[in-house]
Amino acid sequence: MFKHEKQLFHPVGVEKPNPHYAALMQEQLGGANGELKAAMQYMSQSFRIKDQKIKDLFLDIAAEELGHMEMVAQTINLLNGHYVDAKEVKAGEIESHVLLGLNPGLINASGYSWTGDYVSVTGDLCADILSNIASEQRAKVVYEYLYRQIDDKKVRETIDFLLNREEAHNAMFRQAFNEVQDTGSNKDFGVTKASKIYFDMSSPSPSNGFGNANVTAPSFNN
Repeated sequence: MFKHEKQLFHPVGVEKPNPHYAALMQEQLGGANGELKAAMQYMSQSFRIKDQKIKDLFLDIAAEELGHMEMVAQTINLLNGHYVDAKEVKAGEIESHVLLGLNPGLINASGYSWTGDYVSVTGDLCADILSNIASEQRAKVVYEYLYRQIDDKKVRETIDFLLNREEAHNAMFRQAFNEVQDTGSNKDFGVTKASKIYFDMSSPSPSNGFGNANVTAPSFNN
């Protein structure tokens, strides 16, 4: 069950309309690393998780991502202004001006429709959590690019909040991975001598190379 609260996770605003930048923001609404993709990925992955604590984590973050999607959509609304004017969109997505009546669509910055192909689900917790960590990191990168391309202080405040929440989700998924890293595909494979060897295929090798030293798993402890 989901419940819609009539408030945003964080206030959004703009100093002035900017339809060109609204087109760029569409990437985080309907793009491959956007909020809808994250919500659908985590929710879909949760359907078969047996560990209730981890299942709840996936669903809680998915629900928050839907809230982020609402924030991004409202920011796009404000950036588009009140009048249809495709001339203001110099490049990229103009569908909202010619087809959608300024309604933020489930499309990316180039006007391509959101697709379920963006969603990664394997049924293996280790693989899915690692995929989610990567998804959060990619979303952070896109938000960082967007942050650098606008001077609007209010839009920057929104992006700053979303960036910090992506980092929070990243940390949560890393903690979850610590709990399951010896299960599933990690339990069944990666246990022989062949999984512990690094083959140095670069010749000549740098003096500080890894050589053929044993490979150890990185620690994600806080």
